Amino acid sequence: MQHSYALMKRILILTCLSIAVLSCLDLSATAPAEGNKDRTGDTLLIGLIPERNIFEQMERYEPLAAYLSEKTGKKIKLKILTRYGNIIDNFVSLGLDGAFFGSFTYALAHARTGIEPVARPEDPDGVSTYHGLIFVRKDSGIKTVKDMKGKVFAFVDKATTAGYLLPLVFFRENGMQDYRTFFRETYFAGTHEDTIYDVLNKKADMGAAKNTIFRNLADTDKRLGEELIIIKRSPDVPQNGLAVRKSLDSRIRARLKEALLDMHNDVQGRSVLKKFGAKRFIETKDRDYDSVYEYIRKIDLDPATYDYMND
Repeated sequence: MQHSYALMKRILILTCLSIAVLSCLDLSATAPAEGNKDRTGDTLLIGLIPERNIFEQMERYEPLAAYLSEKTGKKIKLKILTRYGNIIDNFVSLGLDGAFFGSFTYALAHARTGIEPVARPEDPDGVSTYHGLIFVRKDSGIKTVKDMKGKVFAFVDKATTAGYLLPLVFFRENGMQDYRTFFRETYFAGTHEDTIYDVLNKKADMGAAKNTIFRNLADTDKRLGEELIIIKRSPDVPQNGLAVRKSLDSRIRARLKEALLDMHNDVQGRSVLKKFGAKRFIETKDRDYDSVYEYIRKIDLDPATYDYMND
């Protein structure tokens, strides 16, 4: 009885703490901010896609936001959005000044709003790209597309490269006309991490996610390397990078760019980069997304009209 009471007490405390933390994070807007007009005040609103859980996202991006605030003279306010597509829906309605976009969300938002890329991180090993993976459990018996029929496939989100575009192209290249009838079940897990663990824990037979998240999880959870096998990888696409609204004051844009590109030359900047998990930031252009645009063309998708809301 005492054990049950103590357990319930701990659960209640953790629940209260979670609610308190969530209330401080401003995960997504409840009302439009300043729309698309040029903001010359003290605050820049920067959106984040839900690549990882909210606590990991804030732990990674808050030091970077504080550093950029100091260097640019503008307070950087972060907004973690509830799903990938929200970053496109909310870019105008919430008055976001910029966001760290995934490669597919960038292509979609660029087509719809004309956002402009600024910079993206380069990993400590000198790589500024990532690729998608399709993976299964080693004991699943799945080796070919034929083996996949009637199984369960876990996607991340319809607005992700690794978690949706890669599988669609893979299906098309292997003669699969409609994956909804080919598989017994498909669903969207919401994050790369959740997709990976759904396959690992046998909720799904197969899944698709980005290699950087897979690698980071495998570094701390050896089961991934022992129990999962990769059966397909995509071409490289740009790492999640900062893009800003087209109407952002050019002076503010220049300050952001300068601060990011010069971080590795600054003692404080190098400390923030280490926490962020990057060697430096590099300049990014729209042409860097050519591999994403090629993927989009392969499945005859129009980024200006694509319905990116999960089914």
